[in-house]
Amino acid sequence: MHWIALQPQPEAQPPDGLAGLADVWSALGWWALQFTPRVARLDDAVLLEVSASERLWGGRARLRHLLLESNQAPALIQHAEGATSLIAKARLLPGLSHTPAPELPLAALAAAGPHLATLAALGCTRWGQLRALPRAGVARRFGAPLLQALDQACGQGPDRYPWLLLPEVFEASLELAAQVETAPALLFGARRLLEQLQLWLQLRQRAVLALVLCWTMDARRDTATQGELLLRCAEPTLDTVHLQRLLAEHLARITLPAPALSLQLRTVETVPRGGHTASLLPEAQRPGDSLHQLLERLGARLGPAQLLQLQPQADHRPERMQRWQPVSNATVLIANEPSAARAGALNHSQDQALYPSWLLATPQRLAVRQGHPHYPDRLTLLAGPQRLEAGWWDAEPSALRDYYVARSSVSGLLWVYRERLDQPQAGPGLAPRWYLHGVFG
Repeated sequence: MHWIALQPQPEAQPPDGLAGLADVWSALGWWALQFTPRVARLDDAVLLEVSASERLWGGRARLRHLLLESNQAPALIQHAEGATSLIAKARLLPGLSHTPAPELPLAALAAAGPHLATLAALGCTRWGQLRALPRAGVARRFGAPLLQALDQACGQGPDRYPWLLLPEVFEASLELAAQVETAPALLFGARRLLEQLQLWLQLRQRAVLALVLCWTMDARRDTATQGELLLRCAEPTLDTVHLQRLLAEHLARITLPAPALSLQLRTVETVPRGGHTASLLPEAQRPGDSLHQLLERLGARLGPAQLLQLQPQADHRPERMQRWQPVSNATVLIANEPSAARAGALNHSQDQALYPSWLLATPQRLAVRQGHPHYPDRLTLLAGPQRLEAGWWDAEPSALRDYYVARSSVSGLLWVYRERLDQPQAGPGLAPRWYLHGVFG
């Protein structure tokens, strides 16, 4: 095993993006979790057990460089290494960074603190000198905890620590340096909270679907003291740049009734993050936002009701096969709907190959001369009939139609239908009526 101990100096600042955590040790622990899952806090130090993570980072030297020498490392921290956690922590003391374990002073062992004067009178000031004493006598005079701590320090006892775990739900607060009068100005503080969210998502292997930004306003004003903005994405994301853009679009449409004093960011819904598929061939990825990101930004800027999308419907009547609905609802529906169901809903039959490119909102009745439809000249029927019987379950008259692909020397290919004579509204002896319903582009 190999341990690294980190100790922030009094003037140390939290790592970038983690200034909103409770203290500098919590921020340092979150930052260290990206290198190893075995992180614990002992007194005023943060301990990392890195033996299982060295190979992942390219060896001990490479991991040490990332932890201590790269630009990502927080400034103003002391570090030490050792085969056990207590050795690494003891070497944090000045001048002991390379001291062998038997030569470490007993003052560096917390369990020996109450007995230092007695041990010094016995001539024991080093770990090795204490280990040379009879164990039974040490246990009777100083108690078993001192021996247990000494065994743990020398690698003959287990390290039992409450390992640092990230919370199940991300929640971070930030006190604003000054009162914020306008909602768009809240984005500066929200950006710092999003940096913490990004680290939390990476460490938890999660992606966010919905989050809420709350702000507390001046209670001295005769207005509401709380405000919030719910932000929901169409697909799971870790892209905090995209989240910043969405927040900017939504905050631009909000008016604060009173100055804001603090911010809070909380996740509402997250999902496990999917892995990336490795490929031998280069993937054709276009630069810029994805379709979902573009739709979300347009919806945030123009309003959800201004961005529509076609949704397939389980109805054979062409005018009712699809309906328009807001993209925000449609994208959530598509994201949650099983892929097999979507494939079945969009699986067209062979007859649908005859469907036109453009469908008229209302069928246009055609002139009929000598039993043949005209538009404006006589139409030549090329394919059909495609028989349709639907709508008998509705209160409206049912649709009994025979569809044809027709050609006009003036208008090109058309999609027309003839009403069936067995419809209830068709009287005896009446000629069938023809309608234009679509145009082939």
